[in-house]
Amino acid sequence: KSYPSIHPSIHFLSRFSVRVAGNKSYIYIKFISPHYLNEALLLLAKVHYVQGRYRDAQGMCARAGIEEFTRDEQPIYHLRLLAEAFVIKGLSLDHQTVSAASRVRLSEREEECLSCYLRACDTALLYLQELDKVCVCFANLMCIHYMSLSFPLHIHTVIVQGVSRKLAEVLLSSVSEDSYWGPLSTPPPTWLHMEGATHPKETIYPSSRPPQRYSTEGRAFCPQDVVEEAVLLLLITESMASGEAVISRTPEHQEAREASIQEASSVYDMLSIGMARRGQYAMLSQCLERAMKFSFNEFHLWYQLGLSLMASGKAEGAVSVFKECARMKPQDPTPPLLAAKVCINQLHWIEEAEALAQSVVALGEGAEESLARAHLAIGLCCSLRASDATLKGDRDEFNRRALQALQTAHEVDPQDPQIALYLSLQLALVRQVSAAMEPLQLALRLRSEDLHSLHLLALLLSAQKHYQHALDTLTVALNQYPENFNLLFTKVKLEEALFGPAVALQTCEDMLQLWQTYCCSEVDDSSSIPPPEPSPISRKSSGLHLTLPDFQETETGSQSAPSLAVSRLEQAMSEVSAISSTHRQGPAYIWTTLERIWLQAGELFMADGRVKEAQFCVQEAAALFPTSHSVLLLKGQLAELRGNDAEAKSLYDEALAINPTGQHILIHMGKLLVRTGRVGLGEKVLRDAVQAHSVSHEAWSGLGEALQSRASTQAPDCFLTALELEASCPIRPFTVIPREL
Repeated sequence: KSYPSIHPSIHFLSRFSVRVAGNKSYIYIKFISPHYLNEALLLLAKVHYVQGRYRDAQGMCARAGIEEFTRDEQPIYHLRLLAEAFVIKGLSLDHQTVSAASRVRLSEREEECLSCYLRACDTALLYLQELDKVCVCFANLMCIHYMSLSFPLHIHTVIVQGVSRKLAEVLLSSVSEDSYWGPLSTPPPTWLHMEGATHPKETIYPSSRPPQRYSTEGRAFCPQDVVEEAVLLLLITESMASGEAVISRTPEHQEAREASIQEASSVYDMLSIGMARRGQYAMLSQCLERAMKFSFNEFHLWYQLGLSLMASGKAEGAVSVFKECARMKPQDPTPPLLAAKVCINQLHWIEEAEALAQSVVALGEGAEESLARAHLAIGLCCSLRASDATLKGDRDEFNRRALQALQTAHEVDPQDPQIALYLSLQLALVRQVSAAMEPLQLALRLRSEDLHSLHLLALLLSAQKHYQHALDTLTVALNQYPENFNLLFTKVKLEEALFGPAVALQTCEDMLQLWQTYCCSEVDDSSSIPPPEPSPISRKSSGLHLTLPDFQETETGSQSAPSLAVSRLEQAMSEVSAISSTHRQGPAYIWTTLERIWLQAGELFMADGRVKEAQFCVQEAAALFPTSHSVLLLKGQLAELRGNDAEAKSLYDEALAINPTGQHILIHMGKLLVRTGRVGLGEKVLRDAVQAHSVSHEAWSGLGEALQSRASTQAPDCFLTALELEASCPIRPFTVIPREL
């Protein structure tokens, strides 16, 4: 509606743009009506700036009535003109030279420039907010207009995608998480001090009409940190990119398809960076799964999907995706190695993992540094298959292949500490304890603080019956890994061997307190388990504090050190039992760890002759996992101590039904049968134990007792074998060291 009124001015300005370079004249604003005077002045300021006449541009901005542009009744485009005017003024001030001696004037000019830019930002935001209100009303009309002009509607979407992605890149790469503050909060004092300011921008540079602040109460998500804001932007961009992606595989769409794939890949790369900072791998995998509809034979996106599935615990899907990646790039050794890693560490698909590792070995020199890792994977697979084998011949063959593969891996990469560790472990598994020391020492030289290397060293020392040295080594490891329960279980066994069960029970109590402190934090947020509150030992139960009143012996009324340890542990376990049976939340390993602690304490109570306390431990473990074969085994041992052989046999039968090859179950069952007169059946069970666990000295000793009871000449050979195996038997099986790629 303003066009007829300002048409003469537009015509004059168009003529001026040609003439102004030739002469130094100016626009005669007397031809313009007063209503449009300020607009003309701001337009003229832009012309002066383009021509490099910065002082004249400032003069035009000063003559314009800027405050008139911020009134509510003014047209919306006045806000855009005002924002441009502030930018022109700030740029003009930047371009003007100032005498080096006039430092005060220079500081004032910098402050004025900053004020112009900040006001330009506020005005531009206000313009966009007002424009958004108008565009909603005319959205349908604009679409019809664009369609009538054959206007490419996707251009707007592409622009928004690009801007959102660029902003996310700036946030993730240039904005520190410590210096970020939310959109609705004021800058922190530390940031203001760092920037040399004393008050927020709104206080130093007040605006007559600041941009609107939106309320987020119950209606909108407001980011709390820079990563959340970046991820929010990227999720919006990803939804647009996946929706606008070109799916057609026809040749005429190839260029558009490649462009959309490149755009989507950059978005998903940024999403991977942002979500990985918050551990949101499951959400990332869901986003990447949506990209599969337009990612045929796109290795990068498939590889990203496989990594996200692997990180989020979706092991089977990760293996399938990595296999597809290996099909796309058969000369790349990384995808099959990652698939083998998932098969070994999470799925226990040993044969599948070995086949994948063999495919990497088949690449030969093309595998480069991955060749040693492939031989390591084969060695671990053979070692695990040896542990699972039921026949001695198969077990020996797998052990031979495992040792050969690990030695090959060590020859290919002699400086890999993990390969040296697992070579030592494999030698220990076949009871070559002295030979296992050499590669383990190399592993410790390469990585002196490695958890599994220190643990294996303690086990090797215990196999050589150097229990005190083993305990000292374990103490060093626990100083570095005080929360590792695997080390603590080994410590319990060593303390029992050195000092008796009473001292080991104290460590069990420490393990219960550690379980409460560190494992309860792993439980879901919905859990009603309160956090532990450290406090001194008291007689009263306070929440989950693991203490107990002093235990007085009924016979003498005196307090003994073993009794005190036993009583404190009993109270500790009773307090934990209050939550163990009713609050089964969180990862399963938390509760299996607690079960193992109770069972270990039960064994120590039995060794100390305290059947009642051992029974209590079994009950608490059974409350967690009533069908656990370990619980049933300990129940059977307690029944034997009470002289109830029939109940013990029934419990052993139940345990064998769950775990037919359990070493200790077979041994206790065989010995019970021999003791109750069923020597033939007991001998059969003990032979099964020897067949399944050929390095168990307890199984050989039990078989020797069975053969001796019927005066067999093979009994001495069994006893000799048991003595030889016991001489190299560690305090705990070497298999407690995890074999993972």
